[in-house]
Amino acid sequence: MSSRPDLSIVVPVHDEEGNVGPLHRELTDVAQRLGGSYELIFVNDGSTDRTLERLEELVTVDRHLRVIDLDGNFGEAAALSAGFATARGAAVVTLDGDGQNDPHDIPKLLARLAEGYDAVSGRRLRRAEDFTTRVLPSLVANRLIALVTGVPVYDCGCGLKAYRRQLVAGARLPRGMNRFLPAILGVDATRVAEVETRDRPRGSGASHYGLSRLLVVLRDLFALPLLVRRPPAGRGTARALGAGAALLLGLAGGAAWDASRGIAAVAAAGAVVVATVASNVARFADAQTEGVFRVRRTLDASDPADILPEHRHRGSRVLGTESSADVRPAPWDAAHDAVRSRS
Repeated sequence: MSSRPDLSIVVPVHDEEGNVGPLHRELTDVAQRLGGSYELIFVNDGSTDRTLERLEELVTVDRHLRVIDLDGNFGEAAALSAGFATARGAAVVTLDGDGQNDPHDIPKLLARLAEGYDAVSGRRLRRAEDFTTRVLPSLVANRLIALVTGVPVYDCGCGLKAYRRQLVAGARLPRGMNRFLPAILGVDATRVAEVETRDRPRGSGASHYGLSRLLVVLRDLFALPLLVRRPPAGRGTARALGAGAALLLGLAGGAAWDASRGIAAVAAAGAVVVATVASNVARFADAQTEGVFRVRRTLDASDPADILPEHRHRGSRVLGTESSADVRPAPWDAAHDAVRSRS
């Protein structure tokens, strides 16, 4: 484990005590069949059940397993960011912790990655979920995301994805932005592929998502054109947008005073949209400077001497507070540009 593995598998989990054991066994079987070196990274995102206890038991018997225990519930985007921050493999695969993604599809994603793509996303064509509350909202949201970003991924909600490590190293995703992967990483649309994957019923427990997810996607969608560009819009843009929202709100008030209800309604709606975009740009910028998670502890059966130097210091610090020499580059910096330049 002292050298970088060929493959890192990142699994964010929240209240999945009944699923982490079976999923760990499946992932181990698949990774061993692939034949290369590997590591499994389970990120415990503030579970309140016995998920962490189950993972603690697994760590003692599997030297390939690392558990990142977050100091609270930061959301799936932050949990993925924590996994990306410690993943060492040349290829990084993510999947959900509920057992619905089939680990046996991982070789198909890695095969497409080996063809030269930078990101490969699973696409569930036959969903094992309720059509009205889960499948239909997902279809609508994915079409909108693909239309706005120009990245041909039509199942952003599928947690099973594969990336070249350079693409995700340093990624800091604010809450909810995992829905826009891989577009939010700035990958060239021509270097993204989709493969059909199996969707299975949840192993145990209850889903953490519902119909409200479509409303959240619609809320965040308008900011995407500013966030997928490189470098993404920052605090200056957020302030300018905030000023624009205030002007529109003032216009709405003036129009309402003059009884121009149509103009007032349009201006008010525009103010809401622009203010929402400003908020999303601001929280994305803050994520890059302030971080998106805290690590309570890392559980690893490896000898501490085998932990790479860039990870020894982490402790319980907030990502973003480390000295610049210890922080991996943001995905739009040199390492990421090296990946994109090949296109």
